[in-house]
Amino acid sequence: MIRRLTEGRQGGRREGRRGGLTRRLPEAWRQPLAIVGGVVAFAWIVIALAAPLVAPHDPLAQELPRLAPPGPGHWFGTDQLGRDILSRVLYGARVSIPLTLLLVALSVLIGGLLGACAGYFGRWVDETIMRLADLVFAFPTIILAMVVAAALGASLGNAVLAVLVVAWPAYARVTRGLVLGIREREFVMSGRLLGFSAWRSLRVDVLPNVTGPVLVLATLDIGTALLLLSGLSFLGLGAKPPSPEWGAMVASGVDVFDSWWVATFPGLAILTVVLAFNFLGDTLRDALDPRTARAIKERAI
Repeated sequence: MIRRLTEGRQGGRREGRRGGLTRRLPEAWRQPLAIVGGVVAFAWIVIALAAPLVAPHDPLAQELPRLAPPGPGHWFGTDQLGRDILSRVLYGARVSIPLTLLLVALSVLIGGLLGACAGYFGRWVDETIMRLADLVFAFPTIILAMVVAAALGASLGNAVLAVLVVAWPAYARVTRGLVLGIREREFVMSGRLLGFSAWRSLRVDVLPNVTGPVLVLATLDIGTALLLLSGLSFLGLGAKPPSPEWGAMVASGVDVFDSWWVATFPGLAILTVVLAFNFLGDTLRDALDPRTARAIKERAI
């Protein structure tokens, strides 16, 4: 009996520790879509880092039968040059995901800084930056990205620059609106009365209060940036052969449409990454919005 009581206490402690760890997470992050998005995004990041260790073949080696369907030895099949599609999809994560994250980070940095300056200083600074943003918004996003990429020359670096040109105005506009609502608040005005310079006030008082919404937008925008980058590669304005980039791999499958696996698996890779970061963006928005977080908590109870 003593042994049973001891085991029961130990089991209760273990369950209590697990429950304590779970309770430390906000309710929004315990939702099924949040868990799925986090797991899938983490898995793809690990794959991008460990692709040389997990890929069964060299992604550039043309050593397998051409257009072989999925089967043992090449689980995703092979393409028209005899390259293993699974290996190319895994290595493609090392190209598409880091470039997409870099692209979004640069868009946040450039757009957020310009939008903050426009909202805080106003006058001619606001007019100049916002009219430039309106000029970019006047063109369809993909069309303008295609024009910029074609003008610079078809390459993966130029495709990233082209998407950056069309992506920063959204962050500038959102940041400007947030700064306009904060710059007249009491804590900002008191800092200025204490002698804070405009740049210090902007850095210390204003920017920390607009970080949350901009971070949500950035997380949601990762999927859009990946689709734009892959779309440019699909159109021949991004990655060039033999680079294992997902958009270019989908484009190569158009020529052999009967061999469905050539384009399907890179397309599924794009789909899973986009959905994962969209789920994370929705969850982050719910977690940072007090009213939504309160509603989720009441529903869970």
